Amino acid sequence: MKFNRIIISRTDNIGDVVLTLPIVYFLKQTIPGVEILFIGKAYTKPVIAISRYVDQFLDREEIINEKISLKSLQADTIVFVFPDRGLAKLASKARIKLRIGTSHRWFHWIYCNKRINFSRKNSSLHESQLNFKLLTPLLSKEKIPEIYDIKKNYGIDKVRIKSLDIPFFSKEKINIVFHPKSKGSAREWPLNHYYELAKLLPEKKFSICITGTKEEGEKIKAEEKSFFDLPHLRDYTGKFSLDELISFINKADGLVACSTGPLHIAAALGKLAIGIFPPMKPIHPGRWKPLGEKAICLVKNKECSDCRKNIRCACIEAITPLNVYKKIQNHFQQSASSEKKHLS
Repeated sequence: MKFNRIIISRTDNIGDVVLTLPIVYFLKQTIPGVEILFIGKAYTKPVIAISRYVDQFLDREEIINEKISLKSLQADTIVFVFPDRGLAKLASKARIKLRIGTSHRWFHWIYCNKRINFSRKNSSLHESQLNFKLLTPLLSKEKIPEIYDIKKNYGIDKVRIKSLDIPFFSKEKINIVFHPKSKGSAREWPLNHYYELAKLLPEKKFSICITGTKEEGEKIKAEEKSFFDLPHLRDYTGKFSLDELISFINKADGLVACSTGPLHIAAALGKLAIGIFPPMKPIHPGRWKPLGEKAICLVKNKECSDCRKNIRCACIEAITPLNVYKKIQNHFQQSASSEKKHLS
């Protein structure tokens, strides 16, 4: 079968979408001349739009409401990287020739004609690698790239990223973003740890910005009232749309967060991306760590079971502000040393 136009469907969250972009690069490299369309939620469009390998973004809701007809797109293949019953039904109705999904969803047995048998939850592979299993019907054999190759191939084009004027950012200082909250999607590093980390980072060398939603900003102020009294820290919660946040992160030097979309954005942009994780499966870094040339993951090397029953996670709390400070300090000391060698 010749593949001319392939639809990738990933209709969940920002981090998941970022980790799906490498398969678009792979398809472009493997199938010459193929056109890639990407279905996502409307709010993830800014992430998808900065990949030079995506030819067209499609809003899930416009397809579900049949403002856009799947049949009119004349695609020969659709890959459900994230299971979506509504879209799968419409793809079958549109008679897209090859409809690929996991065999672990009952509705794929009705609407998909190629079902791949694998388990994300029990696999030892990273999320980005697991996505490649769904490409098996498009290739002569299964090919799972190494993490090293995946992290170089997001295809993010910085030319498309907006230019933002951030007065607080300084060319003379190292600009670090803290993104403390996760909308409840991850185990979060305690806010007081971020506060202590901010105090460890010297004002003469660092500028710190806090990002998140407006609601998250209000929670931060309620939990840690003195946070924003620090002279080298500014509150940017609730200030940015997603495309502006991407530009903001692109202008920064690094970001500290738990397992969130902005962490994966920072890693994909080649920034220092420090992710703080629990060792608990399936939310451990083996599955969800950020992938990037400067990405760092902090996790306690232990079995974690007690935290499953608790909102608070002792394992992630045991990672100290000093642990993170040392990672930041070492990274920028090595960068400065490398730059001096280059100039000499």
